[in-house]
Amino acid sequence: MIDDRYFLEPAAWSVDAAELLAVRGAAFNDELGIAREETDAEDASADHVLARTREGLVIGCGRLTQRGEVSRMAVLPQWRGQGVGAALLRHLIERAQSFGLRRLSLQATLAATGFYARFGFTTHGPSFDAHGVAHQAMQLELPQPLPHPALLRPAVASDSKRLTATRAGELHDALLQLIHGARHEFCLYTRDFDPPVLSQADISAAVRRVALSGRMASVKILLQDSTRAAREGHRLVDLAQRLSSLIRIRTPAQDDLGYAGAFALNDQGGFLYRPFGDRYEAEGDLHYAPRRDELKRYFDEVWERAEPTAELRRL
Repeated sequence: MIDDRYFLEPAAWSVDAAELLAVRGAAFNDELGIAREETDAEDASADHVLARTREGLVIGCGRLTQRGEVSRMAVLPQWRGQGVGAALLRHLIERAQSFGLRRLSLQATLAATGFYARFGFTTHGPSFDAHGVAHQAMQLELPQPLPHPALLRPAVASDSKRLTATRAGELHDALLQLIHGARHEFCLYTRDFDPPVLSQADISAAVRRVALSGRMASVKILLQDSTRAAREGHRLVDLAQRLSSLIRIRTPAQDDLGYAGAFALNDQGGFLYRPFGDRYEAEGDLHYAPRRDELKRYFDEVWERAEPTAELRRL
């Protein structure tokens, strides 16, 4: 989380094109008077990021192309000077490092070169004119990537970190840690989506990041009772409907509905288990694979017998 007023979420061009174009248009076409189409052939394959307020308003965006270029960085004027651009750029640099890139490039307006220089970008070649505005090419050399932490863990997790909760706020914080700890996979077994906990913007943003994390991404949700979510709405339902091929929701078979507990799992040995799914008491660990694997086996068995949640599909 960057700030109490806004947060970042990964974006996909196939889903978020309209919002990405809206903030680009406001920053480039309207303010700078750049006369160009604010989309190109690289948008479909680029890694995108959005900045949103807690109310859901998009206030900034950026992208990382497959060529290793940072571009289409934009922040609405009223949100500049408040760390939004810095947060977007840090995110894109971290994404580039996670992909194993060794160099980033960008084309900055002359007025923005100082901003990028603070992150280590250096000028490259002479300035040039682009769409009537002076620009400067810049580059950033990235360090040799380290092995993924998962490859460094011993068989017995010495980096175990307990998760506990007794109230809604504590359960929310523990779940958020667990989701942030996921690399490509998140599984959730829930009674009714726990609106006080799971319908928070930062939870849906974290789940979205996992869903958009790449070809190995998997987000599966077993929902025992969809009545409340269908009646009142829910952020995760909205997200699943927008990313229907990436986030799947199923209802357990009748014989499995008697299960009293609830739990969440990630692909890094993390779990959070609640003995009673209608209570907030929970215990778990960020890195304890034996218990996580035990719960995952049960989840997979129930998942195979489960059916897509018809009531939410109708929505």
